[in-house]
Amino acid sequence: MEIKFLKKAGIKSENSVSLIALVVLFVVSSLASPYFLQVQNLLNILKQVSYSGIIGLGMAFVIIGGGIDLSVGSMTAFIGAISILTLNALGGGPWAIAAAWAVAVVLGIAAGLFNGFVITKGRVAPFIVTLGTMAIFRSLTLYIGNAGQFVSQSPRYGDMGMSSPLGVPLAVWVFFALAFLLSGLLNRTRYGRYVCAVGSNEKVAKYAAIDVDWIRLLTYVLTGAMVAVSGVLLSARMNSVNSSNGAVNFEMDAIAAVVIGGTPMTGGRGTIWGVVIGAIILGMINNMLNMLSVSAYLQGTVKGLVIIAAVFIQRGSSASSRP
Repeated sequence: MEIKFLKKAGIKSENSVSLIALVVLFVVSSLASPYFLQVQNLLNILKQVSYSGIIGLGMAFVIIGGGIDLSVGSMTAFIGAISILTLNALGGGPWAIAAAWAVAVVLGIAAGLFNGFVITKGRVAPFIVTLGTMAIFRSLTLYIGNAGQFVSQSPRYGDMGMSSPLGVPLAVWVFFALAFLLSGLLNRTRYGRYVCAVGSNEKVAKYAAIDVDWIRLLTYVLTGAMVAVSGVLLSARMNSVNSSNGAVNFEMDAIAAVVIGGTPMTGGRGTIWGVVIGAIILGMINNMLNMLSVSAYLQGTVKGLVIIAAVFIQRGSSASSRP
């Protein structure tokens, strides 16, 4: 059933369920713990979800376009590691930080381009390609770092990662700024409409003279760029990267944020702000589990159940909307 007051507020139906879930979870969490509503705790939740959330923004384009990318976690660790190596090699000054950013973005775009090229031109299933590159990026990171840590020698780099302009962590500012930009790209440009068309029905998109391969390849390039941003911010926050567990399970968090935010795995539709809502929901769940002293080993179980529930709710919504 369509929720009229949400529709009048300009909220799309894809986001209605996830937004209601966010509000309910917020109320329950505030009642369950007196510490939940503390400003520092809320900012900490936003900060924690920003890194995987930024990747989720790019992942939304991939999934809406009918694809999937399992390599983003390993790619994040690899790019973060190379950024630190670049930073250290150039002395760690302001120009070295700028160079680290530039190298990260170029690497991210190149990695996304590789994934997209093999998928579109090689006609290999996205799941297989990105599963392979997931292993490649993690293996390269372990080899270059000798299974150890990449440690920045620049205090400025760590200061950037831990900075909080106007009291809000830098990663949160970047997350919401990118969400605003990519929401415009998806909803207000020809490219965004083409991504939805390709994900909805590839054959019809081809008949409409849309270059399906090019549109789909660009979704992986965009995801690679988002991974680069997240990789630099994450490595700056820690001032290091662990080659074995750096950004581990980020692919699951990014996909979960997209799905919980209302984007179906079948593609064709979705919203960027839904990804933001989905990421915050995951962050609030993790936060409450920690406050309630639930074992960290069980948090993955809860996250998996939430993803499954989101898919079932989407199926129910789709079935009820059919004539």
